[in-house]
Amino acid sequence: GATIVTTDIEASNGVIHVIDAVIMPPAEEAAAMPEMKNIVETAVAAGGFDTLVAAVTAANLVDALSGEGPFTVFAPTDEAFAALPAGTIDALLADPSGDLTQILLYHVLSGKVMAADVTDGLEVETLQGASVKFSVADGKVMINGATIVTTDIEASNGVIHVIDAVILPPTE
Repeated sequence: GATIVTTDIEASNGVIHVIDAVIMPPAEEAAAMPEMKNIVETAVAAGGFDTLVAAVTAANLVDALSGEGPFTVFAPTDEAFAALPAGTIDALLADPSGDLTQILLYHVLSGKVMAADVTDGLEVETLQGASVKFSVADGKVMINGATIVTTDIEASNGVIHVIDAVILPPTE
């Protein structure tokens, strides 16, 4: 039922034809497709986020981030957490309802923000309450100085963007 509006756009690995609608598989094929995981399940399945998942669990945020959403999560990798000063993670985990919760909520936006929605200078309020600021230069997108290394990992209740550093909320 979709109309082809542009044809034969050559790419290095094939050809693209633009259509004017989203086409869906027949109902029986859709039923056979695996159900999309929520943000927490997606992070666990992806691997490389063990520290983040442990922190989210310790801070009692699993249910919240598994909820309806939609949420946008900027997920630091295990390497990003490892780059923090020695003892930082242990200190945060010792008091999960304090700074750890605030830091984690600073990595989450309400709503689904895809990479295409980000513009240079965009500021958005986090669930922690303070805002983050994006910069776009030379094909690199950053959030508060952390580089966004992988974008648009979709989950049933939002989207995950992988970042290379832990971002910290402003201190008063």
